This record gives sequence, C-alpha cells and structure tokens, in this order.
Amino acid sequence: MAKDEYHRADAKALLDDRGYSGALIRGQNPALLFEKGVRDRITESYFWKEQCFGLNAATLCDRAAELKFIGGTAGIMGKPTPFLCLAFKLLQLVPEKEIILEYLNFADEDGEEGDEEVVVKDDDGHNNGTADLNGIQDPNALGKLGEFKYLRCLAAFYIRLAWSPVDIYTTLEPLLSDFRKIKRRTKDGFALTYMDQFVDDLLTKDRICATSLWKLPSRANLEDLEMLDPRESPLGDEVDMLDAEEDEGSEGDVQIADSDRGRRRFDSEDRSDRSRRSYYSEDGRSDWGSRRYDSDDDRSDMGSRRRSHSRDDRRDSRSRRRSHSRDDRSRSRSRKRSNSADDRSEGEVRPTSKDDH
Repeated sequence: MAKDEYHRADAKALLDDRGYSGALIRGQNPALLFEKGVRDRITESYFWKEQCFGLNAATLCDRAAELKFIGGTAGIMGKPTPFLCLAFKLLQLVPEKEIILEYLNFADEDGEEGDEEVVVKDDDGHNNGTADLNGIQDPNALGKLGEFKYLRCLAAFYIRLAWSPVDIYTTLEPLLSDFRKIKRRTKDGFALTYMDQFVDDLLTKDRICATSLWKLPSRANLEDLEMLDPRESPLGDEVDMLDAEEDEGSEGDVQIADSDRGRRRFDSEDRSDRSRRSYYSEDGRSDWGSRRYDSDDDRSDMGSRRRSHSRDDRRDSRSRRRSHSRDDRSRSRSRKRSNSADDRSEGEVRPTSKDDH
C-alpha cells in the first residue's frame, strides 16, 4: 500500500536534497535558486506559514492578485515580502508553462465580455487609448494585457529564474511595452517604478528582489548562434526617420563647413595681399609702416632712458654707501685715538699720588 503524500507547510521536503524527488530546474533543486539566508527567512515568516499553506497553482493566483507591491526583503531584520514568499512557493510547485503564461496575461472573467476595458498610458500619464481585455490583444505581447500587474510581475520573475534563455527573451521582451506604474518595497520604504523598467532589470541585472539571478547569455550571442531572430522595435519606423534626418543634417553640415573653410581661406589671402600692399608702397614704405617704425623708435628711446636712470640710481646709491662707510671708519679711528690718549695721561698721574701718601 502506497504511503499518502501530505503537504508540508515547513517545506522540509523541498529543502532536503536527500529526500527531494520533485521537478528539477537546470538539473538542480529549485529551492537552491534562492540564497540560504533568504530561504530561512521565508520559511520562518508568518506569511509563509499562514498564507502559503496548502496552495496550488490555482489558489496561488488568488493570493498573487491581492499583492500591493513587489520587493525582496525589507527592514533591518530582512523580513521577506509576500511577493518573495509567493515566488518561492512557485519554485516549490514548478507549474507548467501554460499556467505561467496564463499568470502573465491573466484577466478577470467575472465581468461581461466585451465591456471590460483598460486604459493604456505612456510614461507621462497621457492616455494612449483603451484595450479590450477579452477581445483586442496587446499587439506587442503574446497575450492580452494582464489586468493584475503584480501577478504579471510574479510570473515574469519566475520565468527569469526557471526558464531557458530563448524562452526568457521571447516571453519577457514583449512586456517592455507595458508602461504601468508599480510600487516597489525597499529596505527603507517604498519607491515608484514601472513595469517595463522591472522587466528590463530582469533582463539586464544580476540581482533583484534580494535574489541572485543566474547569468543570462546576451541577446547578441544568441542571435549569432541563430537561436533568436533580431528584435524589431515598435519604434522601428520612427527610428529610421530620425536616422534619415540625421544623415541629411550631417550632409548639410559638411557643405556648410566646406563653404566656411573656403570663405576663411579667401579672407586670409585677401588680408595677406592687403598687408603686403600696405607694407610695400611706391616709395618703399607705407605710412603705416613708418608709424610702426616710429613707435618702435619711441619704445627703444624709452627703454634706453629707463636703463640710464637705473644706472644713475645704482651709482648714486653706491657712492652714498661708500661715503657713509668712510665717515664711519674715520669716526671710529678718532674715538680710538682719544681713548688711548686719556689712558696714557691717567697712567702718568697715578704714581706721583702714591708717593705723596
């Protein structure tokens, strides 16, 4: 008799490599795609034990539709967000590809068909029209525009973790045309971002939502291997028009630059001819040349005057120094002579006074 399988809320069977027998992702246990510290915080969190208990692919969609923001861990203690807990639950379930695509473009079917519309806005918040969720599909996406944007974020995050590179590019690149606003939980608070920015981060960054993503091959390499077709941008026609306008503008700039160079060359030659004619007149020198030479003579005269004045000043200072030094020497000599004479006179008087006593 086969042993009944029960759902374990603590996910011990998922985290135990010795007893794990479920589906593999790239040959390994799906839980290992999250870091050990993040796994421990998720399994010990209140949301995981209460809200993620007994979920399957259908009931998890209801939980994801109630999400209000995306994010990894928050706060000083690194508390995992509900978005990260549900992503870990998806790795535990490993749902089929069709279910993930339904998450990606899920719309509520409770309303009347054909009556439910969503307003599509651009980055500036201007309306670009309405898209029927049940009928008209988004021309740049694989399916219709998903009504629950956080459910779409959860599916895109799982696709980046679990699918192959070719499927990742072909599935996530159409979502770059979704410009809806989403709220992102950070360690310090909340931040505003956009759906296309979140998808671009999934395709270009190595870490997002407290999760280290596996290295994704570049699109250029996959195109070289002929595994992907070159991407066609929705703005392809406008880009071609801008390139054509830039080419025309560059040609016009080249022509203007050539004409400016010719003008400058002609002006320089004209200036040189005029200077030659003015320099060499009929008498051999022009008035301008004579004025220039006169000014040069004046400058030389002024320079010679300055030099002569400086020489005279130096001579006067030297003569003053010499006269002062001579006077000082003569005064010192006279003082020495007078002092020596006084000493001699005192020496002659002192002996006579001693004999008298």
